[in-house]
Amino acid sequence: MEPATQPPIYGLMAEFATGEALLDATQRTSKAGYRQMDAYSPVPVEGIAEAIGFKTKLPWGVFCGGLTGAVFGMGLQYWASVIYYPMNIGGRPMFSIPSFIPVTFETTVLFSALTAVFGMIILNKLPMPYHPVFNVQGFDRASTDRYFLAIEATDPKFDRQRTWEFLESLKPENLAEVPH
Repeated sequence: MEPATQPPIYGLMAEFATGEALLDATQRTSKAGYRQMDAYSPVPVEGIAEAIGFKTKLPWGVFCGGLTGAVFGMGLQYWASVIYYPMNIGGRPMFSIPSFIPVTFETTVLFSALTAVFGMIILNKLPMPYHPVFNVQGFDRASTDRYFLAIEATDPKFDRQRTWEFLESLKPENLAEVPH
């Protein structure tokens, strides 16, 4: 079996001066059929996630984590009050839902929050001390005042020359190859 060949570069990156220019370029890139791309900006840019086709299953994971927390909280109280140490005080029912709500709510919030934090860490592939885009000269300004759009070489439509020409047509401030 042959080893998988890696593309000689990670991709191409265009630099823009404003968030509006980045958003316009990202939308045009998406309409052109590119799918393996990412945008980098120092501030949130409304519409970028939709333009690059970003989708996540994290909300469903948080919902399932919260549901698990609710079942755990209610189950733990049921086990303690009804099975392990039943005490009939003042004729109240052994399984009293109103008195179990505060703990159930808190375990729901706890499990949801933990699922969100660990889900985000896993889905963002953190910690990531190295990424090829760090090799691009000037990319350090992505955290202060510049906006970048990277098209990965793994994109099915990627062709080094045609993609370079397409990115040039977007009128970026700078254009660079992203080495591995």
